Amino acid sequence: MEQLLYILPRGLAIGALISAPMGPVGMLIIQRTLSKGRWPAMFTGMGAALSDLIYCLLTGLGLSFVTDFIERQQLWLQLGGGVVLAIFAFYLFRKNPTRSLKTVASTPATNYWTDFVTGFLITFSNPLILFFIVGLFARFCLILPEYGVHHYIFAYVCILSGALMWWYGVTWLVNRLRRRFNVRALWLVNRIIAIILFVMAGIGITMAVAEFF
Repeated sequence: MEQLLYILPRGLAIGALISAPMGPVGMLIIQRTLSKGRWPAMFTGMGAALSDLIYCLLTGLGLSFVTDFIERQQLWLQLGGGVVLAIFAFYLFRKNPTRSLKTVASTPATNYWTDFVTGFLITFSNPLILFFIVGLFARFCLILPEYGVHHYIFAYVCILSGALMWWYGVTWLVNRLRRRFNVRALWLVNRIIAIILFVMAGIGITMAVAEFF
């Protein structure tokens, strides 16, 4: 039970943070919320969440094969994870999310299945997210050698839940602010997320360096 309580907040945080950066799929979900309604956008988010879960499974599977290595090199993994998060945060801080809108706002989907598939494919077409996921896994120490199968299943359920909670919140907020929403506000959203990632990266790097010395 103690291990499950350890996993719960970390899994939810990883799921939310993977989904949070407003790239093409985030723009598509906002656009669909404004133009088609909340549920088509939510199904798009579900597709994106499934894609993120697959990448998390690939990451966890790869890391589980080298648990002994992780146990010996946890310090360097935490340091590397902090560096990866810092680099991604810098990229996110400088990125203009509004440029993605024209490239992803294609012909409206005719059903929820199409919304789901487009969200999945747009997210799955960016395998570079693996590096971000590895950084998050290392930063939150989600994969530990003593875990059993039920711990892994619970961890991935938490990750998927965190992603779905994020998209549920985004679609709810955009729908509530439909008349006042300005897409350029995504600049601010991206930069707030980038600053949070910078802080997390700084904490991780500081802890790793302090432990080393």
